Amino acid sequence: MRKIVLSLALAVGWLVGSGAAFAEENARRITVTGEAVARAAPDMAVLTLGVRNQGATAAEALAATNAGASVVLSRLSEAGIAARDMQTSGLTLTPVRAHDNDRNAPPRVIGYEASNTVTIRARDLTALGGILDAAVTDGANEFRGLRFALQDPAPLLDTARKRAVADAMARAALYAEAAGLRLGPVMAIREPSAQPAPVPMIRAEMAMADGGGVPIAQGELELRAEVVMEFRISD
Repeated sequence: MRKIVLSLALAVGWLVGSGAAFAEENARRITVTGEAVARAAPDMAVLTLGVRNQGATAAEALAATNAGASVVLSRLSEAGIAARDMQTSGLTLTPVRAHDNDRNAPPRVIGYEASNTVTIRARDLTALGGILDAAVTDGANEFRGLRFALQDPAPLLDTARKRAVADAMARAALYAEAAGLRLGPVMAIREPSAQPAPVPMIRAEMAMADGGGVPIAQGELELRAEVVMEFRISD
């Protein structure tokens, strides 16, 4: 029985000692967050155009809209937009209702409205103004928006990541020096799970598309990176 008690005591002592050592080891660490940005001019635009028409019947409204969408797609193709860069992103057909003078009466269906929305990627920004102008002229009567992007954001994001690591290391060295400590090796490094998206920089220098038609200011895009690093504090 004494041997068992002695063994338990030794085991508990070892666990307590190990826990204290582990706590001390963790206590002698510093964790910092590094942040950085990288900027570049966009090389692609994503825009959404639509064709909307009304008709007395559903078939009439849909036929007119389909005809207009076909003309727009054909014109975009002639302007150099590849088939892989054009995608139908919305197709709707809804009744058009009107109320009679009698407010208690239910609304009557007086026709139908159909819409066809197309999202395209324009990889030649110099021709973007002309593409918009031609699409609107040839039947697109809705413009749902435009945003600039990068065809391959990975290199710019890697640049931002490297800068974020450098920022974290500089901060850790500064904090250690200010506290009178000596900074040791990196013990852990991680990146938040959220993937940064390109952010338009309205304060950046603007460049005008020279393809004619609608004037377009493309500006710059900004990618942000964040990294969390943990350093050991040396003796």
